[in-house]
Order: sequence, then structure tokens, then C-alpha cells
Amino acid sequence: MNERPPSVDTLARVVAVDSTLPFALVVRCARLAVASSGNYEAVARDLVRGIERSLVQPVVNATGVLLHTNLGRAPLGAEFFGFEGVARATSLEFDLSEGSRGSRQTAVATLVAELTGAEDAVIVNNNAAAVLLVLAALAAGRDVAVSRGESVEIGGGFRIPEVLEQSGARLVDVGTTNKTRASDFERAIAKRGNDIAVILRVHPSNFHIEGFTQQPGLDEISNLGVSVVSDIGSGLLDARCPWIEGPPPQWLHGEPAARQVLADGASIVTFSGDKLMGGPQCGIIAGRADLVAKCRAHPLMRALRPGGQTLIALQRILLAFAAKTACTDIPFWLMATSSLDSLRLRAENVLGSVAPSLGAHILETVALPGAGSTPGATIPSVAIAVNGDHTARLRALSVPVIARRDGNTTLLDMRSVATADDSLIVDSLNSLATT
Repeated sequence: MNERPPSVDTLARVVAVDSTLPFALVVRCARLAVASSGNYEAVARDLVRGIERSLVQPVVNATGVLLHTNLGRAPLGAEFFGFEGVARATSLEFDLSEGSRGSRQTAVATLVAELTGAEDAVIVNNNAAAVLLVLAALAAGRDVAVSRGESVEIGGGFRIPEVLEQSGARLVDVGTTNKTRASDFERAIAKRGNDIAVILRVHPSNFHIEGFTQQPGLDEISNLGVSVVSDIGSGLLDARCPWIEGPPPQWLHGEPAARQVLADGASIVTFSGDKLMGGPQCGIIAGRADLVAKCRAHPLMRALRPGGQTLIALQRILLAFAAKTACTDIPFWLMATSSLDSLRLRAENVLGSVAPSLGAHILETVALPGAGSTPGATIPSVAIAVNGDHTARLRALSVPVIARRDGNTTLLDMRSVATADDSLIVDSLNSLATT
């Protein structure tokens, strides 16, 4: 008689007792185990152990090979792992379960898949590289259809037409600057047939086109027989923001998110790790397993892959999202979600230790997410204001303080200042009062 499968939640809670993984990942393993043919708890524990062992972690290199390629080559300092006094190798490309060479992508790919709903993922050194690699792997020598309104240039001279050219693909402009419909893509596909390899959607990131505009939804173009690649840029993982208590913040309204983009029909989504994710600079390619495999196997992958330090930092960020501790463990999300009351209290405490002769005072202001993400969005904030332009003097301090100037007023915005640096802000302001 076959063993009756337990509920996913019950099995996850049993297995989680002996695991250090975020509960969401244990649930993933429990779900896979319940779908198996039996020995559910043993299968779940094996899956959990497999993820734990795939994480990049410090190891003792006793092989006699000082710069061991599979162990991350040069040992990393203790600060990367949170222990003191020892520089160790890592399991960067070493399979701890099999004792053989492994992939540096395994752990982060599993985490990205869990957080976005993708089948697979691969990491490169920035999002421009992600777009380049996807186009080279999926469309070299063929056509890529792009709405004219999305054939854009963003930071650092990153122009979509030029990236397409470098990838070996050919640009096919579709629609008009302000209006593109699904029927425009349909006509282009009918005209060119199999020449069109993918439809590329590009989130403009740092500007808006307003007024008489139209762009088709992903659900409208994902059933035209051509793979859709969506570059969302900023890297919001999930529009529901499950790592935040309560509803998503208003400043994220309208920002595309990886999970929803894939659910709406995109075959591949690309995005940055150092923007709304709050992690290290890198590019993430996620989506259909067969298409991700083509990217991973492309010759450019070797040139574009990230270093071990980047993967370790990204792994920490992804684990924080999975554990729903992003708002305490990721500095960006801690800054972005701090309440106005907490910022005001910090500002008042700073002013209480500043020389009255400086005339500093508290001002309601707005902060910006920045880095080309959420264009036009602002976050209510609190700043300490000082009459006059003191920005150059603040930059010249032993620990430079970078403030902004509004007319003839210098503003130090508390939302972007770490709480631990409040005492440094006090010292910086008092230095202005004594010179």
C-alpha cells in the first residue's frame, strides 16, 4: 500500500526544524517531495540538504593547490563570511555532495527561480551584459522586433540598437514612438516569417512618454509564436513585495516585476541586481529553462560571468528575500521602508547634539529611489537643513558627507543615511559651526 502523502505545510515544518534555509525554500522542497512517489520526508530532507550544500560557503583548502580553480582561486578575507581572523577558500565551483567540480551558478539560480517563478536563471556581470548575452544566444543572425518607443538609450550610453548590433542580431522597428499595438508585431512576424527570433520589450527606466500613447501587454504578444524577452531593468522581484508587511509602497506603483512579467507570458526576463534588489552589480537572466541553457552555453558567458565575491553577495541578498527579512537585512530596503516618524525622531536627536548657532532645522522633503528605477517616483522623507551652501566643506571632511543643495540651503536627507552614521552627521554639522 502506498504511503499517503502529507500536506506540504506539515512536511515543510517537520523538515525545517533541522535546516538553516529560509522557510520558503523548505516549502519548495516539500512541494517537490509530495509530488514524488513516496519516502516523502526523506526526499524532502535530501532536497533541502542539496540546496544547503549548493550554497557558496567557506571551506578549508587542504588540497595543496594554493590557487584552486574550483575553490574560488585566491582565498577571501573573513569579512565575506562573518567570522574573524581566517581567510578561506570557497565552494564556488565545487560540488560538496559529489566531491567534484560544480557550477558557480547553481545556488543563485535556485534562489532566483524560487523568488520569480522562473524555471532557471543565470547571472552575468551587469544588466547590459544580460541583454547582450540573451540576444547573442537567441537571435544572432536573425531579427529582433522592438517597439520604436522602446528603442532607447539609458545610463552610460547603453543604446538598444547598438547592443543589438553587437549581439549579431538585426533590429526591426515596430509601431511608432508613442503608439505600438500587438497587431504591429503580428504584421512584422507575418512579413518576415521565421527571420524574427524574439520580441524584445524594454522598460525605459529613466523617463516617461505621456499623453497619446499605447503599448501592448505581454499577454497580447506572448502568443504570436515568438519568444518574448522583457528587460525590466530595475530588478523588482515581485510586485506584491511579500517581504514588506502590508501593501506595496506607492512609489513602486507601475514598476514591472520579474514574477509578474514571467507569469504574463515573457519567456525571458532580464534585470539588475544592484537597483531595487539592493544587491551587488550584476545582471540576472531568468525564465524558460531551454532558453537559459542556451545563454549558459554561449561562448560569451565565460567573458560575462560574475566573480565569486559578486555571487556571494547576491546569494546573501536572495536569501534575505526568501526569508522575508529584506527590510532589515538589505540596506536599500531598510532605507526605503523606514517610517517618516522614525526619520523625524532621528533628525530631532541629531539636532539635539548640534550647536544652536548653526541654525539647523528639520524640513519635510522627498527622496528618490534613484539609479534609473521607478522614473518620476518619490518617497516622503525628512532632511536636516542648514542655510547656505556647505556641500563642498562637507565633502572635504575625513569621512566625506555628500549632501544636496536646494537654492541657498544645504539638505542632509535622513532616509539615505544609515542610522549608525547619525553621530557622524552630528560631528559634521558641528564642524560647520566651528569654522
